Amino acid sequence: MVRWWLLVPFLSLALLAGCGRGEDGALQVAFIETPENLFGGGLRLSPGARHLHAATEAGLVALNAQGEVIPALADRWIVTDDGRSFIFRLRDGTWPDGRELTAESAREALRARLRALRRTSLGLDLAPVAEVRAMAGRVVEIRLSTPVPSLLMLLAQPELALQRGEGGSGEMVLERDGNNALLAMKPPAARGIPEASDWREYVREIEVWSADAQSAVSLFDEGEIDVVLGGQIGALSLADTGPLSRGTVRLDPAVGLFGLQVRRSEGLLATDQGREALALALDRPALIAPFNIGGWLPTTRIVPPGLPDESAPMPERWADQSIEDLRAIAAVRVAAWRRDNDGAEARLTLAIGRAPGLDILFGQLARQLATIGVALERTEPGQPADLALIDRVARYAEPRWFLNQLHCSLDNGLCVSAADTLVREALAQTDVSVRDALLQRAEAELTTANVFIPFGSPLRFSLVRSGVQGFAANPWAFHPLPGLATITR
Repeated sequence: MVRWWLLVPFLSLALLAGCGRGEDGALQVAFIETPENLFGGGLRLSPGARHLHAATEAGLVALNAQGEVIPALADRWIVTDDGRSFIFRLRDGTWPDGRELTAESAREALRARLRALRRTSLGLDLAPVAEVRAMAGRVVEIRLSTPVPSLLMLLAQPELALQRGEGGSGEMVLERDGNNALLAMKPPAARGIPEASDWREYVREIEVWSADAQSAVSLFDEGEIDVVLGGQIGALSLADTGPLSRGTVRLDPAVGLFGLQVRRSEGLLATDQGREALALALDRPALIAPFNIGGWLPTTRIVPPGLPDESAPMPERWADQSIEDLRAIAAVRVAAWRRDNDGAEARLTLAIGRAPGLDILFGQLARQLATIGVALERTEPGQPADLALIDRVARYAEPRWFLNQLHCSLDNGLCVSAADTLVREALAQTDVSVRDALLQRAEAELTTANVFIPFGSPLRFSLVRSGVQGFAANPWAFHPLPGLATITR
């Protein structure tokens, strides 16, 4: 096994060689992120940092370009019939520091990750993990208190990468130089695959750049960048989404939360009815219309329709009423609140970032809420505000992910403890129909309280030059870098 630090001189030379593009040179990939976020660490990784972490660190399993679970440190696994035991067979090999990859060492590394994530939303998702056992040789078993169909998806998250000693356990090594970095593929043996004398012919380096939205799109348009990742609604207005952009602008069929989270229960937002007035006022398709996106799915639900195995989906709210009628109801509520408060103005603040697309979205929201007599003001993310824009892609397609994002323990805004209790009770159920019913009740509790006002599915896009291999749109808006570095034989 080649130690990662032996590759550093070669990485440094490559960085010094310059950043010009060429057919045989490094693939140029720009992330729409600040350097601090892109190259940051810790428990809460930014979308770009998750990509780098997944390239340089490995968990038991990983995600491929299509968003499917594939082997990583574990080369195969089985799931018991009751769904409460996942048994993994580790691949042959060693950790980057040269120590043997054993069941015991993998167990300790996994338990360390689970402990670290305990107070995060991922920790809530992983709460059913009851025990991690080291079995004979290279076999690790994860025992669950209740079946978790999406456990493999959870284990494939970059935050669940296993670390031991110095060096990364992933397929690539990274050398950073300011706002950019070079990623190079490790030799086959270090990736747990058979040696091949010609392996370098079928991989390429990736030069990663941190850039603001305008710079990333401009560099792509000028031919200096091959791929732009991390596109969200803030950058969408800069990209050409018209019919001639087909094959260049790649939209992900993303699943997640996109809407307004109520942060303060004050003034108009002190009651369920007052908060519901905001939800009534929103013309969701009109919010996104300026972005010229076809196929976007608006919803009034916290748990979006169309998830796999959804037995009896909850109906959309107010489906049989026009937006004019809904706004009339909302306006009456706002007027009544003003009368009860000596004519006070209904004025709310929204924490939302600064970007061209976010400026458009804020303008749309302000105009729509003005129709019911609510004035909307803007504050920076992280500042105290009545409302905050939530734009988050799901880690797995189950109702529990959406409900856990609004859990009281996360202390992110208004919450409903009764909903958290129902989710906890659902986890204890072995009867699928009973569990689904409890989760629907939890969603109903959150919906009635109007602590989150959904718009629809998150908007995620990439810019991909023709001929780039290894990219595929997927529901998680996650595009593994090792796949982009691999050249098809």
